[in-house]
Amino acid sequence: MATYDRSLIYLKNLFANLYLDILAAVIILLVGFVLAKLFGKIVQKVLHEIEVDSILLKATQIDVKFEGWAGTFVTYFVYFITIIMALNQLNITTTVLQMLSGAVIIIFIISIVLAIKDFVPNTFAGFYIYRNKFIEEGETIRVKGIEGKVIHINLVETKIETKDGDVVYIPNSVLTKTEVIKVFKGKKEKKDE
Repeated sequence: MATYDRSLIYLKNLFANLYLDILAAVIILLVGFVLAKLFGKIVQKVLHEIEVDSILLKATQIDVKFEGWAGTFVTYFVYFITIIMALNQLNITTTVLQMLSGAVIIIFIISIVLAIKDFVPNTFAGFYIYRNKFIEEGETIRVKGIEGKVIHINLVETKIETKDGDVVYIPNSVLTKTEVIKVFKGKKEKKDE
């Protein structure tokens, strides 16, 4: 009978400790998620006050939403730390942490690959256009049935203004892969790639 009582006391203490651990983990998650949102918004606001996006736009001529990305990154980073702390409170950190870390790394790699799959070819094509003076600003060209004046060329895309005043953005890789016709005052000269 004494053994039975000790077993019940042990189970009662075990469940009481488990209950407290679960409660602490839930509190850590709630506080951490609120702090994550707060820190993300603070980082985004500070970067916006410094005008990081406009500085990057002037420097690279590419509209990068770095302020938003940085705020989102900080938010998810704090989420990740919060989840690790909650799992640590439940004493199941190592196995789950390894699985979470692997999943985060895989998602990060896939995101980078998807983000740069169009950027890299367009950048190389942009370097090709600059180096070989394939087309230049001020020229009138026709590409895939679109005719207009080249008003801006950057590393990723070329901006063309049509006769109707429409602005068309053509990725540089398209310009190097398709037929580009330079239009000169009434006569046309073909420039094949």
